[in-house]
Amino acid sequence: MINVTKLYSGLSSGSDSLRYGSHSSGSHTAASAKARKPIVVWTMSRRCNLHCVHCYTDSENRSYPNELNLEEAFRMLEDLSQFQIPALLLSGGEPLYHPHFFKIAQYARQLGLKLTISTNGTLIDSSTARKIKETGFSYVGISFDGVGRINDVFRGKQGAFEEALCGVRHLKAVQQRVGLRFTLTRRNFEALESIFQLVEQEGIDRVCFYHLVYSGRGSRLAKDDLSHDETRLAIDRICDWAAKLKEQAMPVEVLTVDNHVDGVYLYLKLLQTDSVRAEAARRLIEWNGGGAYSSGVGIANIDSVGNVHPDQFWQVETLDNIRKRPFSEIWTDVTQPLLTALRNRLPLLKGRCGACQWQRMCGGSFRVRALQTTGDVWAADPACYLSDEEIAVVPEKWSYNQNRWD
Repeated sequence: MINVTKLYSGLSSGSDSLRYGSHSSGSHTAASAKARKPIVVWTMSRRCNLHCVHCYTDSENRSYPNELNLEEAFRMLEDLSQFQIPALLLSGGEPLYHPHFFKIAQYARQLGLKLTISTNGTLIDSSTARKIKETGFSYVGISFDGVGRINDVFRGKQGAFEEALCGVRHLKAVQQRVGLRFTLTRRNFEALESIFQLVEQEGIDRVCFYHLVYSGRGSRLAKDDLSHDETRLAIDRICDWAAKLKEQAMPVEVLTVDNHVDGVYLYLKLLQTDSVRAEAARRLIEWNGGGAYSSGVGIANIDSVGNVHPDQFWQVETLDNIRKRPFSEIWTDVTQPLLTALRNRLPLLKGRCGACQWQRMCGGSFRVRALQTTGDVWAADPACYLSDEEIAVVPEKWSYNQNRWD
């Protein structure tokens, strides 16, 4: 996760301590990236009222067997609290579809866990919004894939956009912090400007622009991923918008997610205009080793049946199950080969990632995307949009505007 507001615009945000450790203040500040506890994404249930074309859990509107019961969920929450994770993200499927959603959320808050929700927003009426606010969620992330019909096609339901927008407005009415989530593909690339307008018009507090990950139904969308040139253009537009927000003193936190190459790209852009800020950004990004939410380090996933994964997109690899032993024990098991490798990944990288001089900033980007496309977890991430010249560049001799060495 790359904080454009922090790194490119130079503004602080409330979640800086999760990403930048000793360079920021916060109760969960870690001395090093490897020392931090993970943010845990819990897929509460796979059941969902929509049928999104890029769903990483391939969810449908039906019951799924063997999902964690209430007693098991409470025991898991107690362990996560004792382990002192910095935050728990309740996800799905559609988490608000879970029959015990608020009972679970309230118990998590009693245990001191910081909570967020990832939801499609269509089930949030005024009553639900009040319950969310009263429970004490730090923010609610609502997914949009465009405005109007574009969103409805992605979401598999006519009227889904208006229902989600009503959800945003109900939450804003009770002064609940709201985030917007948008996944970039060729099907909605041109909707970026309308998303910018939506965020400004509705007073949305936070927006995350996700790069496509080829998992679940999203694996069938690999051909619809942006080209490298389109990705660069999208990031340029997002940066320009973040700069505009700063000029207009609009307090919107802007982030990009699931492609750590964005950090290097921002650094190269900053070198041309503000070398001091560029150096500050480099230090922060390198502390992260590519991103606060690196798979197997800063982020973890517990699925609906209790399986633990390196991240929520990595469903093909199960580390263990919390019904057998607690998450805290699974996550700190030094004999687990994949976790050990992910936490010491740089010497294992191959291809362009192995030869790239930006490894300390990018960390080889998103390993599960390399695995899904090549079968080799250490192969180059196909979503890297830097040129061969850029990955071999001497920074002080690079001209961003001319895309060449000076």
